[in-house]
Amino acid sequence: MATVPSTILQNLFSFPCRKGPRHSFSTCHASFSYTHNISAKSSAVAFNGCRAFYKQTDSQKSVIPFRLFGPSSRFLQMDSMETCSSGDVAVRSASAESGSTSTVSQTVSGIVHLIVSLGIILATDKILKKAFVVAAIKFPSALFGMFCIFSVLVILDSTVPAAATGLMNFFEPALLFIQRWLPLFYVPSLVVLPLSVKDIPAASGIKICFIIVGGWLATLCVAGYTAITVRKIVKTEMTDAEPMGKPSPFSPIEVWTWTGIFLVSFVSSLFYPTMLGTSARTCLPFLLASTVLGYMVGSGLPSGVKKVFHPIICCAVSADLAALAFGYLSRSGLDPVLGYYLTKVASNPGAGDVLMGFLGSVILSFAFSMFKQRKLVKRHAAEIFTSVMVSTIFSLYSTALVGRLVGLEPSLTISILPRCITVALALSIVSLFEGTNASLTAAVVVVTGLVGANFVQAMLDKLRFRDPIARGIATASSAHGLGTAALSAKEPEALPFCAIAYALNGIFGSLLCSVPAIRESLIAVVG
Repeated sequence: MATVPSTILQNLFSFPCRKGPRHSFSTCHASFSYTHNISAKSSAVAFNGCRAFYKQTDSQKSVIPFRLFGPSSRFLQMDSMETCSSGDVAVRSASAESGSTSTVSQTVSGIVHLIVSLGIILATDKILKKAFVVAAIKFPSALFGMFCIFSVLVILDSTVPAAATGLMNFFEPALLFIQRWLPLFYVPSLVVLPLSVKDIPAASGIKICFIIVGGWLATLCVAGYTAITVRKIVKTEMTDAEPMGKPSPFSPIEVWTWTGIFLVSFVSSLFYPTMLGTSARTCLPFLLASTVLGYMVGSGLPSGVKKVFHPIICCAVSADLAALAFGYLSRSGLDPVLGYYLTKVASNPGAGDVLMGFLGSVILSFAFSMFKQRKLVKRHAAEIFTSVMVSTIFSLYSTALVGRLVGLEPSLTISILPRCITVALALSIVSLFEGTNASLTAAVVVVTGLVGANFVQAMLDKLRFRDPIARGIATASSAHGLGTAALSAKEPEALPFCAIAYALNGIFGSLLCSVPAIRESLIAVVG
């Protein structure tokens, strides 16, 4: 039999088993498990005219090394186990060290990517706000920014698809961050609810609660049945939505980190109330930490508990308890501490101001969600746009009419008109009217979302809305962001329609109320 060329053998068996430099072919070692039961079909390799058979079995945990060719050795001379073991340990150690370094590098890179992408979105929102204030434009700046981003993505997708994909991938960490913390951005209005309603008579409060609950259910039905009716008319087949990324759960490290921030800041604020210049800034860390911790704890509750005790309730209760404890220990009372939580002063922000500062970025992020589902929007445009327009008009005018019928004060009725529109845009809408209570508007919007978040899934099932389009549109049109967050957590297939309806509902409501004739007609209905 012809011998195997030395170059081939060198490639096959040149392993650096010993410590130190790689040995030449004549001194290298190879590890195989040796067997005597060799069938006629076994592979054979000729070494100096002799056949050597080798086979590695799965049952053997250790491998016996042997010397193929040594300086003065015979064929298959057995070698010691220690020779290759030390080399294996060195290789494994180097591999583990390399893997650890790579993991750290990826983590740092991911954090930097998140900071840069999120920072760009926040900076864009701030720049647009300032520009609109300078130009005295009352139209929501974030909404304009959303249109611009969506238009840029569509143009890039038509001309340079790779650029559109790259842009989406670049902002993906920021979008996941916003999705993960979305409910937190609505909490401030709920936390300071005691301050918002303290001047409202009890009778008026009961009427507002009736409008919130009844209005939510009515809008849910109108939006859902409209979507189903249009679907039956157009007969468009349902297709799968683009998969949406899901944020990661909270880790113990995050919980302990925020716990540490809360304890250190709380104690420091007691002893040094103006350590950071003002009381609001000094209280900001522990009030923010208490809000975040409440959300983390609420998110970890059993699903059965969360049906009646939504994480955002736990979140608001946690922040209020922290404010109550600080007010008691500092002898300042609850109201001043709640005032520190949401100051509405840019130069002296509180924890609530920080959280609500993300509302504009939430609206900007809609552009990416809509672009990702653009094919779905185009395919189901009839159902989506018809349902959104009908439900928005119904929500505004039915609220005005019911407020008049139950005898609610006109100023309070106008303040709660945009109850089904996300906070950021609802505040912009009521600013177009005179004599409104913006704090009440924000609180009513959050409570409406809270009602929807707790009961929307059960109600959709009772109404027999099986279609993801109907479920998504009905949820977002009646309970905006909080309802969207609650439903999408359990039904990811409905998220695209929630996100689209969530954005379009606010857009259409803002456009309607921007028209003077529409505003006058609403005021006339209110009486």
